[in-house]
Amino acid sequence: MKVKKRTVWMLTLLSLVAVVSVYYVQEPNNMPFDGLAIFSDEAIDQMTVDEGAKDESVTPVYAQSALFEEMRMEALNERSEVRAQLTTKITSSEMSADDINEAYSKMEDLTARDATEAMLEMLIRSLGYSDALVQTETGVVKVMVISDELGKAQANEIIHIVKKEWEDAKKVQVTFQPAS
Repeated sequence: MKVKKRTVWMLTLLSLVAVVSVYYVQEPNNMPFDGLAIFSDEAIDQMTVDEGAKDESVTPVYAQSALFEEMRMEALNERSEVRAQLTTKITSSEMSADDINEAYSKMEDLTARDATEAMLEMLIRSLGYSDALVQTETGVVKVMVISDELGKAQANEIIHIVKKEWEDAKKVQVTFQPAS
């Protein structure tokens, strides 16, 4: 019985790794400054200083996709902590079989949620949006999309995709963030 559970667990993790790998391979590089090209000699030679710019107001440049990445990392860290707690429960010799099975089902739920969120983000990006963030909770799916087009038709299309792919989605919230 343990071999079957381990096999299912490993196949689940392998499928999650495959989904995330496809996500990162197909994702265009949205961040123009990757740290390597900032200090090249050609870039320094081409830089000019605008002497006429006297505007003292400085607005920070913060890409929405970087904000989404930060939110993804926070969710990943929280889920990693939950997985670590569940793993300690599973490996504990003091836990009953029912508690261990419940911990396994929670871990499988977390894995399914991770994979579904990544898949939904890819599907939404395939609609032509530059970036999307999907967060799933019990019965509620929150979708944030970077787009200048704010319309009910776009929101309905996203809601339809989410409900088609995630059967637990009872309530879907779609928020549009402007690209600029």
